[in-house]
Amino acid sequence: MHPISGGRSAALSLMLAASLAGAPAVAADIEVAGVRVPEQLSEGGRALVLNGAGVRTKFVVKVYVAALYTTTKSSDAATLVNSAEPRRIRLQLLRDVDSKSLDDALQEGLRDNTSKQELAELKAPTDSLSRLMAEIGTAKTGDVVDLDFDARGVTIMGNGKQRGRIDSPGFARALLRVWLGDNPAQASLKKALLGN
Repeated sequence: MHPISGGRSAALSLMLAASLAGAPAVAADIEVAGVRVPEQLSEGGRALVLNGAGVRTKFVVKVYVAALYTTTKSSDAATLVNSAEPRRIRLQLLRDVDSKSLDDALQEGLRDNTSKQELAELKAPTDSLSRLMAEIGTAKTGDVVDLDFDARGVTIMGNGKQRGRIDSPGFARALLRVWLGDNPAQASLKKALLGN
């Protein structure tokens, strides 16, 4: 190797290393309705990236910030609902919500996006969800509820603590459709979760 070209190469390598050292290691978080939404999370040792985030409002009242995390970003709702990869819906409460109101909203979303026959087949896991919501009690402003979806079902977390698990792939898909189905809880929120 020519000594000059070798020196030039070493100098370029040093300059590149120096510029990368100053670069942020992870993407910056975003803010939605005053809530910090991380660009990346970890679930079961796998990195999840923010697919999209938005605000759930009811009668002009802001209820929660929802964020959808996936292993690979997608704007296709059906792909996300039917994926076997880990996914997380994170709800950060913007006001106090009692467990009955939260459960009623989830049950309504399930009815709006699931056929009567499928809903009848999912009665046991649906009842389990209602019991879990009752055990969690009132969610306070600032509380975080994580719904972790995988190929086997869904795990419900409250402020980082596991509150319960429902092993039913069909129920997990139905629950995700509350936000991503054809009749979502809020069309603008579905659009935001899909990154649009």
